[in-house]
Amino acid sequence: MEKESNFVELKNASRIWAVGSIHSNLNSFNSIKDFILKNFKDGDKLIFLGNVLGLGNQSKETLTSLLNLRSKIMSKFFIKPDGIIFLRGAQEEMFSKILQLHIAPNPVEIVNWMFSHGVDKTLNSYGYSNSEVLDIASSGTVSISKWTSKLNETIIRNQGHKEYFLNLKHAAYSSSKKILFVNRGVDTSRPLSAQNDCFWWGYQNFSKFNNPYNTFIRIVRGYQSNSNNELELAKNQVVCTLFKQPFSNKLVFGGLFNPNGDIEELFQSN
Repeated sequence: MEKESNFVELKNASRIWAVGSIHSNLNSFNSIKDFILKNFKDGDKLIFLGNVLGLGNQSKETLTSLLNLRSKIMSKFFIKPDGIIFLRGAQEEMFSKILQLHIAPNPVEIVNWMFSHGVDKTLNSYGYSNSEVLDIASSGTVSISKWTSKLNETIIRNQGHKEYFLNLKHAAYSSSKKILFVNRGVDTSRPLSAQNDCFWWGYQNFSKFNNPYNTFIRIVRGYQSNSNNELELAKNQVVCTLFKQPFSNKLVFGGLFNPNGDIEELFQSN
């Protein structure tokens, strides 16, 4: 059986909507959600650029709202599932490692590191306290395995959440191969198939990159670690970043693109 690809080609897209890192900012996301619902058209595609979860206090609720948007668009416009894409961000990657904590060589160290990067907020939203998780991490493989099974069951009880984590993609691109969508960056010296985890952990000095990458004249990403990003300036750059630090600004950025890499509109939450 052929392995499902980690990459998605956005076929027959009239326009492509992209939403940057949400980081559990439910109110900001709902503002973006309303805007998309009012302006989405037949032939449009939608892609979320990762980091839907983490850092904020409403990860579970944000994911539920996102899946509700997906359901509404699919039913109204008769879009197939591959017309709405979710990319893996660092937050989703770290949370997937929590679900595999029973096979980690140093679970306490891993949990502490992930908590310092905001994964504890996602666990909190599913009803697990920091102290509980840290106690489990130091309790041995059998106890950790039972706990990860319990966490999986909790996720399954929230409709669509498990499927979300199982269907995350690494990158997406238009059929013209003029526009590429990623979470954080790419190693421009390598093909897409050899990126490893550059997509969500980034690549050195990618913020300064301003040349076409293979056939891609536009690279749209949903996260960056530095604060030097003004949404309007992205129109004149190869790399269009739909995110601005610091996280405390609580804004969610989005954009509307055509398959040839042109920016039709950039927008942010109210």
